[in-house]
Amino acid sequence: MAKVTLSVNGRTVSGDCDDRTLLVQFIREKLGLTGTHVGCDTTQCGACVVHMDGKSIKSCSILAVQASGSEITTIEGLSANGELHPVQAAFKEHHGLQCGFCTPGMVMTAVDMISRHGGALDEATVRHELEGNICRCTGYHNIVKAVLAANAEMHAGRQAAE
Repeated sequence: MAKVTLSVNGRTVSGDCDDRTLLVQFIREKLGLTGTHVGCDTTQCGACVVHMDGKSIKSCSILAVQASGSEITTIEGLSANGELHPVQAAFKEHHGLQCGFCTPGMVMTAVDMISRHGGALDEATVRHELEGNICRCTGYHNIVKAVLAANAEMHAGRQAAE
């Protein structure tokens, strides 16, 4: 058994787990944060995306013990003061979800993408960067629309200041 200590959504948490426990299992089973989904267990679907030290990762591809000491943000940690994160709000407004299974991973990937590109996103880039996330319902059109809308909103103030 290993002792794992993480900062999850701004709160320090610790727990014992088997050495081969995946981060996604630790998040869901030990911490009870079930917004991070388990889809394929092979890093192909992206339903398990979280942020580790500010970068998106597939939490089914890393052991919990490897993440010990890291800052983890899950979908539950994006909203603040009862308000949705701009990407979550854009997914809602632009109907970027249907069944919702892939949505947490899509949102977490989109937040990281918007952060890395600093506002310089176009449809081709969004589609390319979402290739690691599978949605079986929407055909991606509204997901891409939501990401671009959130990008525009999140960077509107910066562009006006320039």
